Amino acid sequence: MTDTHGAARPGLSIDHTAVDGIRVITVRGEIDHAVKDTLSQALLSFDGATAPRTVVDLSGVTFMDSTGINVLVAADQGMSDAQGWLRIAGAQEPVLRVLELVGLDQVIGCHPTVEQALAP
Repeated sequence: MTDTHGAARPGLSIDHTAVDGIRVITVRGEIDHAVKDTLSQALLSFDGATAPRTVVDLSGVTFMDSTGINVLVAADQGMSDAQGWLRIAGAQEPVLRVLELVGLDQVIGCHPTVEQALAP
């Protein structure tokens, strides 16, 4: 176990916007167990919308562990069950590497930019 003794730890910020009826959730910071509930709530709170469509912009995420993978899988399943979809945009190399290692990039569409993820 690592002793951080109060070392500064980046927080998580989440912004919501919409483009042509598609939710864009922009995440910044680190995704780990400490922020799991906050991220889950942001992704899964589509208020029972018919066919929820969401792009999660990870361009501001500097670290993601297996907790983030689990949250993304659950969100993708929830949206699929509601006849919608989830797409990932802008993942930086360390985060993209995690997505590729577990094969999530083969399950959830990963795009270099939000604009590409929004395209039909």
